[in-house]
Amino acid sequence: MRIGKFATPVFVAMSLLVGCKNFFNVPASGGGTCTTNCTTVSSGNFYVLNSNAGQLEIAGYSIVSSNLNPLTGSPYKLPSGPYAIAVAPNNSFLYVSTQSGIFLYTIGVGGALTLASSTPFAADFAAYSMQVDATNSWLLEVSGSGYLYAYPINPSTGATTGTVQQIALAGIQPRQLAISPDNTNIFVALGGVGTEVIPFAPASATPLPAIGGIPIAVKTPGSAAISVAVDPGNKLFYIGETSGTSGGANSGLLRAFIYSSLTSTPTEVTASPYPSGGMTPVSILPTASGAYVYVANSTVSNSATGNIAGFSITASTTVYSLSPLTSTAATGTTPAGLAEDSTGSVVLLVNSGGGPDLGVYSFDATTLGKLDSALSFSTGTDPVGALAIASTP
Repeated sequence: MRIGKFATPVFVAMSLLVGCKNFFNVPASGGGTCTTNCTTVSSGNFYVLNSNAGQLEIAGYSIVSSNLNPLTGSPYKLPSGPYAIAVAPNNSFLYVSTQSGIFLYTIGVGGALTLASSTPFAADFAAYSMQVDATNSWLLEVSGSGYLYAYPINPSTGATTGTVQQIALAGIQPRQLAISPDNTNIFVALGGVGTEVIPFAPASATPLPAIGGIPIAVKTPGSAAISVAVDPGNKLFYIGETSGTSGGANSGLLRAFIYSSLTSTPTEVTASPYPSGGMTPVSILPTASGAYVYVANSTVSNSATGNIAGFSITASTTVYSLSPLTSTAATGTTPAGLAEDSTGSVVLLVNSGGGPDLGVYSFDATTLGKLDSALSFSTGTDPVGALAIASTP
């Protein structure tokens, strides 16, 4: 699963307030506004969470020859406001958390969703971030109650199969969760508390430790960890932090750590932290190739919109470095989540404030790593408050 997600009560509320700013009102079933190298843009299936009143739904799509095609039965209505979405690596089921609990959907032919039961899979009313582990046997979620939960699931049906395990987190403001590709560590961004790295043993009936994991404090007092990600090769992991500096222009930070250092004290890359390109790095996307990492900044100094900053990654044995790309990609208002589609051909972005709801970016044919704005779409009748996106594996 390639997923981009960031939503807390603060940002959900923000999406409800600023959603009316969408100015690309392209019909969801039609073509988008193509700008660069995009006459034949196509993608795999992906799902967008719309959060505004009257459009509480999962909108499922694929892009074929630059046209946005709704999946069969889309949009799929939700009982209440959503928080997060997660697709299982086996592409058989999808979970969405809402104010009414977590619901399970099966994924059918062509990506179409079917609600497994009108009864919630789990009754957590504040599941702010979720992910299914690589064995398709555990749903991990962090709750506004201050806990990390591990739900045992059947890899064939997605249904619960046993006793739920939980551990207390180091803070009660979880922002985002990520599982390492080797399936042995869980990373949780906890706002001002920093980030917690929790060992994970999926083969055990009790995969979480009895006590918490490794704490990583924020870089500067007053800052907050708001996003986390791990590169697909388990070489680096990333933390996005706001800066504690008041009034600093584009003071957000991207921190890069050496993954193998988790066996002792987490070691930050020598030149880290790097300026994120904005003030609030809400979503981090390491590409499947491992060559680049992109950061969506929801706010940028002296701008009404956000941006996507990119970094190329170089490695010499165990020495790593990041180099900022020479340009950023423009976004809509209040970017909320990044995802790379299953074909690896485009990067997808949702903007909770619209303008557009969904932005599609292709990789430039001549400048390595550069993202070109290819297409833009509405994901419903604006304003929709698109707050999260997940693509199929």
